[in-house]
Amino acid sequence: MPARKAAGSGEPGDGGLGAFSTRPLTPETWADLEELFALPGGSIVRSCWCMAYRRSGRPPGYGGPPGSMKAANKQAMCDLVSSGVVPGLIGYLDGSPAGWISFGPRGEYLKLRRSPVMKPVDDTPVWSVVCSYVAKPYRGRGLQHRLLAAALEYARQNGARVLEAYPVDKADRSHDDFMFFGSRSLYQRAGFREVVRRSPTRLVMRRELASAEPGTGDPGTGDPGSGDPGSEGP
Repeated sequence: MPARKAAGSGEPGDGGLGAFSTRPLTPETWADLEELFALPGGSIVRSCWCMAYRRSGRPPGYGGPPGSMKAANKQAMCDLVSSGVVPGLIGYLDGSPAGWISFGPRGEYLKLRRSPVMKPVDDTPVWSVVCSYVAKPYRGRGLQHRLLAAALEYARQNGARVLEAYPVDKADRSHDDFMFFGSRSLYQRAGFREVVRRSPTRLVMRRELASAEPGTGDPGTGDPGSGDPGSEGP
């Protein structure tokens, strides 16, 4: 699969946040993802490596020695990136890896097809957001809003016309480590609308994207929001 168009990004910080930027995950930035996932708060992403929804059935390493599945998932993601696929964006704060958002054409995520909550709504070609993660030292600063704004622009520049998400929607706050799908408020503030609800606490939301014009758009810009501590998540 050919590599998608990469557009560097960066924006000055506000309110003492620091300078924020994003870079696509490529072989050149792989070490940054490793550094990010090694930070506090990364126990789940260090296990999954955002491969859970890219496959269907029993994962490699299942039933093996402790750590087998983690190692298999990491290697699978590394191989995917080496093949030219860009599975997401890394977010940086003052040059240090601070967050991650994983998204791409829905067809790349085999597990979504059989999910009772996230199965296809219709035949519309969409890109899916399957993970949004901010390392524990950087939570509560609105970085998820900035990551989502960057993902919207990157998807638009690479031909996506609709971005789809599967957020959590419930009154009680979930532990940050289990909010990798994000909250409804996160997506509402970014202009997403609900299209179907198949669970009392989960829904499918979409945002239509305008066609990209040459020389426009910057994945690190857009309104990042002020940050909602209740929706920061992992």
